[in-house]
Amino acid sequence: MKVWYNKIHDSRRTMVEIADSVIHIGRDGANTIVLASPLVSKRHAIVTQVNGKLRLENVGINGCMVGETEVLGGQTLEFTPGQQVRIWPYSLTFEAETASAITRLQLEAHLRTIMADLELRIHKQLLERLDLYELESNRVGNTESIILLENNIEDICRELNLFGTENAPLLEEVTGLTLRDYLINQLILEGGRTGLGAGGIEAVGALIKNEFDIPATLIAEREAELAELLKYTRERLSLDSELDLSGRIQKVESQFAAVFPMVRPHLHQELRRYLILRTLKKDLKDTVFGFGPLQDLIRAPTINEIMVVKSDFIYVERDGVLELSGRRFISDKVTESIIERIVAQVGRRIDKSQPLVDARLPDGSRVNAIIPPLAIKGPCLTIRKFPAHRFTMDDLIERGSMTPSAAVFLRACVIDRKNILVSGGTGTGKTTMLNVLSSFIPHKERIVTIEDTTELQLHQDHVVTLESKQANVEGAGAYTIRDLVKNALRMRPDRIIVGECRGPEAIDMLQAMNTGHDGSMTTVHANSSEEVIKRLEVLVLMAVDLPVVSIHRQISSAIDIVVQITRLPGGKRVVTQVSEISGIDPDTKQLIVTDIYNYRDGQTLHPTGYLPTFVESLIEKKLLELKFLYGGEAQTTADGQKAAAEARASSRPK
Repeated sequence: MKVWYNKIHDSRRTMVEIADSVIHIGRDGANTIVLASPLVSKRHAIVTQVNGKLRLENVGINGCMVGETEVLGGQTLEFTPGQQVRIWPYSLTFEAETASAITRLQLEAHLRTIMADLELRIHKQLLERLDLYELESNRVGNTESIILLENNIEDICRELNLFGTENAPLLEEVTGLTLRDYLINQLILEGGRTGLGAGGIEAVGALIKNEFDIPATLIAEREAELAELLKYTRERLSLDSELDLSGRIQKVESQFAAVFPMVRPHLHQELRRYLILRTLKKDLKDTVFGFGPLQDLIRAPTINEIMVVKSDFIYVERDGVLELSGRRFISDKVTESIIERIVAQVGRRIDKSQPLVDARLPDGSRVNAIIPPLAIKGPCLTIRKFPAHRFTMDDLIERGSMTPSAAVFLRACVIDRKNILVSGGTGTGKTTMLNVLSSFIPHKERIVTIEDTTELQLHQDHVVTLESKQANVEGAGAYTIRDLVKNALRMRPDRIIVGECRGPEAIDMLQAMNTGHDGSMTTVHANSSEEVIKRLEVLVLMAVDLPVVSIHRQISSAIDIVVQITRLPGGKRVVTQVSEISGIDPDTKQLIVTDIYNYRDGQTLHPTGYLPTFVESLIEKKLLELKFLYGGEAQTTADGQKAAAEARASSRPK
C-alpha cells in the first residue's frame, strides 16, 4: 500500500510504500509511519486493510479526523482509500495503486510557495545591486526609482533563465493563479460597481493598475490583451449577476478553476511572460515601497482581520472564519521592516527597546505589532480593518444577528436614555453593536466618545472623539481611558460612550452613569450577562478597594440593559441575551439579572415573557408597543400597562 503524507498547508508530500496490511502511525521511531510532532501521540493510530477497505483505530490520546468525521481515542472507523486522514498537523492519504489527486487548494499553496521562493532569490540579488532603503525614501514623486527597480528585476529574471522552455509548463499554471489575483484586485478597485460601463477595455485596464505602476513600464498592447482576457473571464463567471462585492469575490475563488481551461488557449507565450514579470514587479514593489503581501489584503473588503503569525503564515478572517491567506513574506527581516513602515505612518516606533505597539492606520484600521524578543517565533502583526460600510440595525436583522422585536426594544431603550452595556468575547462585534445602538441617539444631544484606538463611527454631528495616548520615550505624557473619562465629565456631555472598559476606568464609567449622564454606553469582555457582574467587580477593584455590596449597588443604579453577543462555531455573530439589571435581592445580596430575550433554542432570539421594570415608561412615551415586543400577545397599550404593572409587582422581593 502507498501512503502519502504532508504537513497541513505544506504542498510537499512524502510517499512511503508499505507491504504490511497493518500500519502503525505515531511520533515514536518504532512506528511504520513516523510523524515528528509533539501534537502526535507516541502511538497514535493503527490502520488495517480488510477486504479492500481500511479501518482506523485511534489508540492515542489526541483525536484525528477521517474526512469530516472525528475519531476520538479508543474509537474505530472504516473508510475507503483516497479519503483524507488528518492527524494534526499532518494530512495522510492511503491509496492501493495511484496517488490521490492534488486538491485545488494544495496546488495553489504549492504555486504560491514557488513564487515566494523566486521572489526571495530576486530580492537577495536586488539587495546586492541596489540600496533599497534609499529607493524607498526617494519614491515619493520620483518615477526613476521605480523604473530602476523594474529594470533590475528584468535583468535578474534573464540571468536566472526564468522563461526557459523547461519552466514553461509550471509558468503556465502560475499564470492562471496570477490572472485570478488580477481579477479579484479589479473587483476590489471597482468598489462593487456592476458592469464595465463607458470606456470598455480602457476602464478595466485602469482598474487593474496598482499604486506603484507607471505608464513607462506598461506595454499598451499587452495591457489591452489582459483587459480583454479579464473581461472574457468575467463573462464566463457571470460576475455581474452578483449584486455585492463579497459574492463576486467568492465566486471567483470557487469557480475560477472550472473556467480557466477556456481561458488557457488565449494565454500565448508573450502574454504569459508579461504577466509573470508584471506580478513579480508588483510583489517586489509592494515589498520595497508598500506593505508587501499585506497590500492586497488590506484593500480587500471581504477580509475583516489580518493576522501574521510568522513570515510564511498569514491568516485572514472572512465572514467570521479564520483561513490561511496563501500569502507570505519573503523573510523575517522583511516582515519586521514592513511592520516598522506601518507603525511609522502614525508616528509610532517599534524596535528591540520597544517591541510592542498599538497603532491606528489612516483609514481607521487597528494595528497591534509585537516583535522579538517578546515574539519568540518572529514578528507578529494583527490588523483589524476599519469597515468601509457602517452597519445598521437593518443589516443585523438581515444577517440573522438580531430579531426585529429585539431591535425595536433596544431602539426604545436608547431613545429613553437607558444605560446599556454590550458584552461578548474577542471579535464578536461589540464595537459594531455599539455603533448600531448609537445611531438611535437623537442628533440634538452632545456625545463624547472615549477609546484606546478610535473605531466608533457615529452618524451624529455633535460628537467629540477622544483617544488615549501612550507614554513617550521618556515614559511621560501618557493619558489613560480613566483620565479621559474624568475629563469628559467637565465637557458637558449628554452621553458618554466608552469603547471598552478593561481596567480601573470601569468605576469612573459607573459613576458617570450615576451622575446625570443617562443613556451612556460601553462594552466589556464577558461570556454571558451573568458573568458581566463578576467582570465589573474585578475591574472596579482594580481601581479602589470597595465592599462587593457597594460595587453591586453602583452597578444596579448605573446599568439598565446588558446586550450579550456570541460568535457561533460557523463564524456567525448573534445577540444571545438582552437582560435587565433590575436591583439587588435583599436575601442573597446579589444583583438580579433577568433575560428579556435569550437564544434558548439555538436558532434565534426569543422573548422570555419577562417585562422590564421600565416598560411603562417606554409605552407612555410611545416608543414601544407590546405587540412588537411579544409578537401580538399584548394587543393594546392599556393591556400592556396592566401587564407591566403586574410583572413589576410579582418581581419585587417579598
